[in-house]
Amino acid sequence: MISPAPDNRSAARKALDEQIAAEPRIAPPVLPAGTAPLPVEAHLARLHRPMAYAGVVENGLVRPLDPDVRLPERLRVIIVASP
Repeated sequence: MISPAPDNRSAARKALDEQIAAEPRIAPPVLPAGTAPLPVEAHLARLHRPMAYAGVVENGLVRPLDPDVRLPERLRVIIVASP
């Protein structure tokens, strides 16, 4: 397991991160009645098989926890965070 690194963010960046975290959540979109839900794969039509990796976001950069995982440049990533 990787140990956490020290927080090297500036005071301004920490304040901005706290401000962003304190913003109200975005309401779910209003959909017409009878709209069928779509699987995630439909939203990721360009990918053949979407993959998920455990990782963290540090200062806007996505870092996989597994050091053997190599992500291509300019890869679109969906980050799901718990509240």
